[in-house]
Amino acid sequence: MLSIQKKLSNIFYVILGLPSTAMGFALSIQIAVLSWILRTKYHLEIDQIGIVWAAGPIAGILGQPIIGLISDKVWFWGGRRRPFIIIGGILASLMIFALPNIDTINSFFGIGSVMAVAITVALTLDLSINISFNPTRSIIADVTPEGQPRTKGYTWMQSISNLFGSGAYLMGALIGNYFLIYAGVIIVLLFSLGPLFFIQEPRDLTKADDRKSKENAGGSSTTHHKTQWGELFKLYFAHGFSWLGIQTMFVYMFAFLEQKLASAPGTPVPDRNAYLGQMIGWSFFILNAIGSIWPAFLLEPLSKKIGRVKTHATMVAIMAIGYFGIVLWAHNAVLLYTMMCILTFGWAAVVSLPFAIMSEKVDESRMGFFMGIFNLSVVLPQLISSSLLGTIIKNAADKNIIFIMSGFSLAISAILWLFVREGRKKTSRE
Repeated sequence: MLSIQKKLSNIFYVILGLPSTAMGFALSIQIAVLSWILRTKYHLEIDQIGIVWAAGPIAGILGQPIIGLISDKVWFWGGRRRPFIIIGGILASLMIFALPNIDTINSFFGIGSVMAVAITVALTLDLSINISFNPTRSIIADVTPEGQPRTKGYTWMQSISNLFGSGAYLMGALIGNYFLIYAGVIIVLLFSLGPLFFIQEPRDLTKADDRKSKENAGGSSTTHHKTQWGELFKLYFAHGFSWLGIQTMFVYMFAFLEQKLASAPGTPVPDRNAYLGQMIGWSFFILNAIGSIWPAFLLEPLSKKIGRVKTHATMVAIMAIGYFGIVLWAHNAVLLYTMMCILTFGWAAVVSLPFAIMSEKVDESRMGFFMGIFNLSVVLPQLISSSLLGTIIKNAADKNIIFIMSGFSLAISAILWLFVREGRKKTSRE
């Protein structure tokens, strides 16, 4: 084990966050490019695009719990999480490369359906991200003690991930989505594989966590491993409503921009499709660039003062306000970007704090499995958004409905989070 890992130095936290950053970068490319390229290059309808997006969550429903369960039990290639990070990183890179070549793939294999190829590529891309996302998050819990060190691991992970995610959207806005795609192939591959040379996984998760807890406490300690199912279900429902609103924005924001801004009379742009792509790029750049600041520099210190659950509920409520602000005031690009700044607080919290909160409510020796179950609170809302809301949004005359639904969903989530208990329930065994 390298000294940077033994000391839990800042450079180790950076390295530890890079595999998850790779998957976050792949997801950023998917968010920035998939709806745009299906609409502008392959001319799919809104509900068809929703169906393509639904393929990913379907893969995640089975993919993450199964991979998590397997990764808790196996050991090969020098680790339990390492093999799945390697496989997922390679597959994700290949599918990103396939995105702008769907028509070529369709012609080469004589399939005769761009829609079928698009679903296959989206399904494989999302499955590969799911294969790796679970292990990249579980490995952080594996090598950090409970409490503030683990919170630091997840907040730093998300700060780094948001920073590079914002870079992805900036590439798309300034240079173009095709450059983003091909640069992403290299970045995802390097960030998936490179850090694994510097991280040593513990062979026995339970004993490793006992040892780390003891060292962190400066004395004897017995880790309590009983899973708090009641708390988990409250957490799942609260997190699920967050993702229902967020996924609705990711999948259908292009329809809002297409109606409200890109097609507005007098818009001085020669290519409205390019302008639409730029607005999507700038919007999600702001979401991730400013959002990369909050996990390490706001959420972590605030969590120390008022607790992680209250901090998270507050940030989610702020995001709900931002969604309603888009409905009321986003009549031009500048006002839209202003409202996106407000969304950054909730986005930063949703992709960092719930992992730390959840990790202290489960049996640590089965962290991969519970990370996979936790992912159902993400993919099931994604599936609802992608498969059911597409028809509603397509038939709605006013695309403000996208952010009205998102705002109410985040507001419900903020309320539900207040019912989640802070920290691990104390028992006589602790």
